Amino acid sequence: MAVSQGANVLEKAMGHMEGGVTEQNMTNPARDREQYADPSGEKMKALVWMGKNTVELVDAPKPKIIEDRDVILKVTGSTICGSDLHLLHGAVIQLQKGDILGHEFCGKVDSVGPGVKNVKPGDRVVASFQIACGECMYCQKKISSQCERTNVNKVENVMYGGRTAGMFGYSHFTGGFAGGQAEYARVPYGDVNLLKLPDDVPDEKGLYLSDVLSTSWNCVVDTGVKEGDVVAIWGAGPIGQMCAQMSFIKGAKRVIVIDGGPAAWRLDLIKEKIPKVETLNYTDLPKGETVTSKLKEMEHGGPDVALECAAGEYAKGWGHQIEMMLGMETDTSEIINEMITSVKSYGRCGVTGVYVGFTNHFNIGALMERGIRLIGNGQAPVHLYWNDLLKMLQDGSLDPSIMLSHRVDISEMDTLYGKFDARADNLQKVFVQTRFSDPPAKGTPALKSWK
Repeated sequence: MAVSQGANVLEKAMGHMEGGVTEQNMTNPARDREQYADPSGEKMKALVWMGKNTVELVDAPKPKIIEDRDVILKVTGSTICGSDLHLLHGAVIQLQKGDILGHEFCGKVDSVGPGVKNVKPGDRVVASFQIACGECMYCQKKISSQCERTNVNKVENVMYGGRTAGMFGYSHFTGGFAGGQAEYARVPYGDVNLLKLPDDVPDEKGLYLSDVLSTSWNCVVDTGVKEGDVVAIWGAGPIGQMCAQMSFIKGAKRVIVIDGGPAAWRLDLIKEKIPKVETLNYTDLPKGETVTSKLKEMEHGGPDVALECAAGEYAKGWGHQIEMMLGMETDTSEIINEMITSVKSYGRCGVTGVYVGFTNHFNIGALMERGIRLIGNGQAPVHLYWNDLLKMLQDGSLDPSIMLSHRVDISEMDTLYGKFDARADNLQKVFVQTRFSDPPAKGTPALKSWK
């Protein structure tokens, strides 16, 4: 927390980068009601960060159009993501109390600015988790997650040698935009960052075009999964599940999913949903056996491809736990090292789980000597993929329902965070409804309440 707040002070002292083209650091209309709140005075439920491991459901002002290309959405579906837990835990810097969270959401258009011509009130749409201008060098290539003009944060630029696009509900480090775990959301450049949903794609499928489907697809294709590959996936959460399904779509011969500890139950779930998957529970390994040794036993030389779908904040060994607690590193290298030592020589390792800063004890020797390809998959460029993925939803070749486990109301969003963090109640991907949502689509979970 001290690091996060220090970063806020540093950003204020350094000032922002130049070149921003949309209003930033507006994470809750309540911060300046005259400038950002709808003049009707209408309130909305919204989930806000209030400090490390603390979120609250509040009544916030409905946002208003402040720029010509803005769209205001009535949110009909949102969800919680594993990367939201990094915010909850304070692992992502530059959060401020009262920030509205949520980067995955869909909805119905409520109103549009005068510069928006391709969507109109009443249209069903899904928002990309990143905010792209549609015009810069990266946007012209559909690499929307790296837009040069929607995130002027200087701290990120110094840390990474460049900046990602602005992102909804993901701290001031990524621009400071109010998120979609709310009943309304403002979408800057709404003519660029919204995709219309056809009638044959319900919200319970279309919602996941915002992030998880694009992120999983990017992980698989960017790491180069191809016909006949043996693929190992670290993490059996929703991203891991979809990467398993997508690896088979790309022709993988075998897919092995690794998980364990409090989340070991997810291995049984993924096996049930995708029977071809093989699983490895690292907590069940006998003394002296490791994930690496077991994988090499299962496949001569190890897998061809390793996909990291977990994240860097979850240290297994006490050494990394202490170093992270003392601020000596932000992310553990344990999974990355397992991947490097597990794959065949000249194998490929893709990292799509969130890593935010620096790590220690990285096995660079194994990487160099054995010719391992370590690929940072980056924040997925949603705009590059979402049209093709939408077609796959329509023709049935891609089925996100295998990861959908629960439907809850936004009024219980704060409870959901605690349950999701504890890996409780067999929670995987969740559909969060609002007062604007349609009834559950056929074959999707009924409403769950913890009250």
